[in-house]
Order: sequence, then C-alpha cells, then structure tokens
Amino acid sequence: MAAWTAVAARQASNMTRLSSPKPHSLLQRRGMGGGGDPHGPLKVNIWEDPMSPSRWKEEHFVIVSLAGWGAFIYGTYKFFTKGKKEEKVGEAPSKA
Repeated sequence: MAAWTAVAARQASNMTRLSSPKPHSLLQRRGMGGGGDPHGPLKVNIWEDPMSPSRWKEEHFVIVSLAGWGAFIYGTYKFFTKGKKEEKVGEAPSKA
C-alpha cells in the first residue's frame, strides 16, 4: 500500500510539473525596443534636413511624395481644362 501511494504521488508530481509554466519561459528574452537599424544611416525628420531626401524618415518621404504627385496631377488637370468654356443649351455660338 505504501509503495502504491508513493507511485501515485510521484505520478501526480510529474503531471503538475509538466502542466505548470516554467519560470524561465515567462521571462521576456528579447524585446522590440532595439531602436531600428543600427547599421544604416541615421534617419531625421524632414524639417531638420529638408535638402537630403535620402536621410528622411520613410513616413515623411511618403507624405512628401504623395503630396508632390497630387499637386502635379491637379496642376496638369487645371492646365488642360482652363481654356474650355461652357456653351449654353439652346443658344447658337456667337460669331465675333
């Protein structure tokens, strides 16, 4: 009976040991706060160095690029549509 109790206790101990989390697995080993790419050039805000787009942060470069394309497309649209006048319906075009 004592041997059977010892075996049961050992099995119960093994089961709780396997199912309980290990303390070393709860520790965070590596975080994401490394600071980016340590080997590349330092990225700066657009207003700190406006004449060097290669040093700008990526999100600043994207914003400036999209704004530039938007201005180009809008300017092209206005350039090609500025000389057209609407003719009123029902009136003959004037011969002046």
